[in-house]
Amino acid sequence: MAKIIVVAGATGNLGERICKALLDQGAEVRALVRSNSDRAKVNHLQKSGIKVVQVDMQNGADVAAACQGASCVVSALAGLREVIVDTQKILLDAAIKAGVPRFIPSDYSLDFTKFSDGENRNLDLRREFHTYLDTKPITATTIFNGAFTDLLTHEMPLILFKQKRVLYWGKADHPLWFTTIDNTAEYTANVALDPTTPRFLRIAGDQVSPREIKEAVSKITGEHFRFFWAGGPGLLSFLIKVARLLAPSPKELYPAWQGMQYMRNMIDKRADLTATDNHRYPSVCWTGVKEFLADYQAGKQITLENTLPLSAE
Repeated sequence: MAKIIVVAGATGNLGERICKALLDQGAEVRALVRSNSDRAKVNHLQKSGIKVVQVDMQNGADVAAACQGASCVVSALAGLREVIVDTQKILLDAAIKAGVPRFIPSDYSLDFTKFSDGENRNLDLRREFHTYLDTKPITATTIFNGAFTDLLTHEMPLILFKQKRVLYWGKADHPLWFTTIDNTAEYTANVALDPTTPRFLRIAGDQVSPREIKEAVSKITGEHFRFFWAGGPGLLSFLIKVARLLAPSPKELYPAWQGMQYMRNMIDKRADLTATDNHRYPSVCWTGVKEFLADYQAGKQITLENTLPLSAE
């Protein structure tokens, strides 16, 4: 009989991929969605073979009923305090009420146990939720994946393609910790189906320095990329304070200063990863930064070719 896994946040990018990875491994997937969830995304989940359950995420009894019979609840919720702390508390308590033995919180980040309050707002919220989680009678497993590799070509301004620059803070040879969303989702699915997992697991699709990124993107694109050193940790910390003062954006999930806080953590020695738990599931085929960038460049070239006018014959 297939294990039942409940996924909250299934209409999000990571959540949807976790659902798909669970289906690929033969699990029965129950996706919790709100009444106002994107209809197209909900329909896509249903067509994929996922059982969609509409719930009021603020109603513990409603959520508990949807969790009945599950062997694990996976949270892929994204948001600020009202989601990461408040809604996850309701989800956790509902899982316990339903007799679910295991819970995976929505962490998917750097190892925030190594940092202090006040250094990163979004990591602070996760630590706050953990103070509640760790008092509850349920087995929990947190997955730390560093930063998503996928951000390198979009939201994380390290590779400046137009300017042919690789921007970095701190030291050019300091290793940074990346994992693709797909690898994170597949690993999470394995964890959800594995009753023997420890409290914390650390994964990394790759650990690369800005220098290695510069060399890789230069080789892949055939263009000569150069460094753009933005400054040291002290300057970055100062700029974070200024950015928060000028544009506090308390309701935004990822204001500019939040990304700066995360980068400040990434270049900190406390973020260094000395060992990973990658080997725990040999079926996961890890995607490195070079491979990811090569696939991205190939996709760009295909898109460009498809937009060129056909020559007359």
